[in-house]
Amino acid sequence: MAARRKLPGMAGRFAPSPTSDLHVGNLRTALLAWLMARASDRRFLVRVEDLDQARTAAAPGVARRQLEDLAALGITWDGEVLRQSARFDIYKYFAARLDTYECFCTRAEIAQAAQAPHGDYRPYPGTCAGLTDAERAARRALGREPAIRVRANGATMTVHDAHAGDVTGVVDDFVLIRGDGTPAYNLAVVVDDGLQGVDQVVRGEDLLASAPRQAWLAEKLGFPVPSYAHVGLAVRGDGVRLAKRDGALSFRSLTGVAGWTAHDVLNLLTDSLNWPRCADTGELLEAARVTDLLDAPAVWQPWVLNGLPTRPAAAG
Repeated sequence: MAARRKLPGMAGRFAPSPTSDLHVGNLRTALLAWLMARASDRRFLVRVEDLDQARTAAAPGVARRQLEDLAALGITWDGEVLRQSARFDIYKYFAARLDTYECFCTRAEIAQAAQAPHGDYRPYPGTCAGLTDAERAARRALGREPAIRVRANGATMTVHDAHAGDVTGVVDDFVLIRGDGTPAYNLAVVVDDGLQGVDQVVRGEDLLASAPRQAWLAEKLGFPVPSYAHVGLAVRGDGVRLAKRDGALSFRSLTGVAGWTAHDVLNLLTDSLNWPRCADTGELLEAARVTDLLDAPAVWQPWVLNGLPTRPAAAG
């Protein structure tokens, strides 16, 4: 079959944080993001979200292993892999285009301010939004380095998600630059998506609540708002999502310790979505293009794992 032409200026992406090896939940989301991009003839990009240099340094080699695991599974990408740690100046340039203010609140003060009387979360209340020059100087004299917050003025934003429908959220005065000078995730992800032409964001449902904030920021910076599809996470039997501590369910552990092949892992992922097993991701992509595979309800539902999965049986 002749290669299909990818649409210029349109892309999906997968953007892991290089702090631990990819587990099957990460790979499930990556596979869905790849399929949705490729099936719609978009480019597919991979981005390393290594803003937190301390955590990245504590996990040497993880970024390289993550890329190797994606490739072994058959998840390919276009162009070079972007690393956020090399783009701090770009993020700060875009932050400087926004209406911002310095925030001297400590984590404890923010946590206290962000709790309603019954413990429900509420947005940052703008404690530092109206500080005078003298008040800022007094806080600096105490040795506090300010974070930079965007002034949202109580905005709300509605986004459309392929599963959840219209989702409206309050946009609080969220942090753009942390007190140590590190750009914050919400700024970096919006700038990168905008500059890379990402118009399709497929990621875990735990990030759905951040979509209105990021869409609002995209509009403020003059970028198009992408389409969203927040997919079900992989969770343990107790309902807690898979995390770094669930190392036995990483691609590396399954293939290097438990004796699985990459194809076994692919079978496990397609089984979790109630999809037919395929020889490889290329065959799976063709199935997605000619069926309603990506519209199936199983795509959006959590995947419950009780311990180490049984190695998928070979197709008969």
